[in-house]
Amino acid sequence: MSASPLQIGWREWLSLPDLGVARIKAKVDTGARTSALHTFDLEPFRERGAPMVRFKVHPLQKRSDPVIVGVAPVIDQRWVSDSGGHRERRYVIETRVLLGDDDWRVEMTLTNRDTMHFRVLLGRTAMHGRFCVDPAASFLMGRP
Repeated sequence: MSASPLQIGWREWLSLPDLGVARIKAKVDTGARTSALHTFDLEPFRERGAPMVRFKVHPLQKRSDPVIVGVAPVIDQRWVSDSGGHRERRYVIETRVLLGDDDWRVEMTLTNRDTMHFRVLLGRTAMHGRFCVDPAASFLMGRP
């Protein structure tokens, strides 16, 4: 018999250590296939011929400080439809996510989420086989 997945709430605090983000509040979104990170000032470039992207992150909701500068290899560019049906071509990166004691790699699209309540969406592909979501609970993995 396999172990049951960990239970998480509809919102959780997580870390993105590869990007220098110590803590950021995420909406756990089973309706979203791909995870998304709020970014701005995206700057694509090449390093030794490989596609890269430099970007800025506001990790705290409703705040424009601090500003964290992230750099990551681009693994893809995809057309993504948001909840309003608007399509946008986004850069896709892969980065480590720390949630509670779990540490794993997740694909994230980069987009401006300034008007949204959460700076990160944790999509169902990132959670598959790892977590069970309790929609009535928040911060089951703890608070910072």
